[in-house]
Amino acid sequence: MIDFAAYPLPAILLASVAALLTAAEIGHQLGSRAEAEANVTTLEAAILGLMALMLGFTFSMALARFDERRDAVLAEANSIGTAALRARLLPAPHDLESLKLFKDYVQIRLDFTATVPTSAEAGAFISHSNDIQEALWKRARTVAAKDNAMVPVGVYIQALNEMFDNQQKRLTAFRNRVPNIVFLALYAIAFVAVGFSGFSSGLERRQWRAPVYVMCVLSAGVILLIQDIDRPGVGYINVDQGPMIETAGGIAKYLAELQGAAAHPVQGVR
Repeated sequence: MIDFAAYPLPAILLASVAALLTAAEIGHQLGSRAEAEANVTTLEAAILGLMALMLGFTFSMALARFDERRDAVLAEANSIGTAALRARLLPAPHDLESLKLFKDYVQIRLDFTATVPTSAEAGAFISHSNDIQEALWKRARTVAAKDNAMVPVGVYIQALNEMFDNQQKRLTAFRNRVPNIVFLALYAIAFVAVGFSGFSSGLERRQWRAPVYVMCVLSAGVILLIQDIDRPGVGYINVDQGPMIETAGGIAKYLAELQGAAAHPVQGVR
């Protein structure tokens, strides 16, 4: 089966326009050679209505998945920010070491969305992220083993658990896309629809092709828009990474404050 996500969007647009124009021209040639006018108006309207319904259905699917990715980014950024904030309550040197790990943890997410990773690169990103999670958990467990009655450690561990869960939610939202079979069905209906439109134009005496060609371009553009929305990190419509960038800035601020305090400890009064 064709994997549309494996092809660049401009190439898909050109191929879609060419295929739809070809279908329209074939229909036009068949219509112009018909000996008598056939009553295809009702069938043409039905197929165009079906194509419009399919476009709306597919657009709704892609938009729902886009919203899920946006919400997942916000939820994960908030959970990382909360965990990093509570990490400042840990005793030294675990607070500084944990914040350094949080800084790398956020940077992985920014790097992941800044490029179009291959399957191997995505696996490496996830593996590195899991390693950082394990390192954070070991430090939290070390502090808890010294005094498991400490309230700051308890709320920090709770924030870590939520952060770990939100990573999986975001990865699931990232992988959840409109199935290729839906796009194949959409293209098939569009080819038949423009073919009947071309056939209808061929039956007319003036044989004017321009409206059919315009419909081909618009149909290809709408399908491309749906595919663009369905592709995270690719194309022209992307999920806003502002919450994650702000979280990275907050962690950098926390880290600078702790490093400054460690470099210039406050002298006790004798």
